[in-house]
Amino acid sequence: MITIEQTENLVNIAVMGEFTIADFKAFEEQSLYKLKTPGTVNLLFDLRAMINYTVDVAWEEIKFFSREHNHDFNKIAVVTNDQWITWQAWLSRIFVDADIQVFTGYEEAKAWVQS
Repeated sequence: MITIEQTENLVNIAVMGEFTIADFKAFEEQSLYKLKTPGTVNLLFDLRAMINYTVDVAWEEIKFFSREHNHDFNKIAVVTNDQWITWQAWLSRIFVDADIQVFTGYEEAKAWVQS
């Protein structure tokens, strides 16, 4: 399950439990809508409560960020305590033309992505 909030230039996503393809499609829809507005778009992923994700989510993420929207986002903040997700975020830097930072604290991540 996910929650999505939008502000001026931020799409704020929190994942609780399993991150499913339906959740990813909801994120994708909100992000594409936000990309139609003027200015830069930043993303904040709060993954502290994520238990796991499905294989199709991993594939959709690769397609969305590396092939279709690799130049569309300015900053991406990832909040997690999971080492594997941290490695995935760092690896994403190869494919995405955005400033990607990983944080353990939500407030620090939010301050950075909004600056």
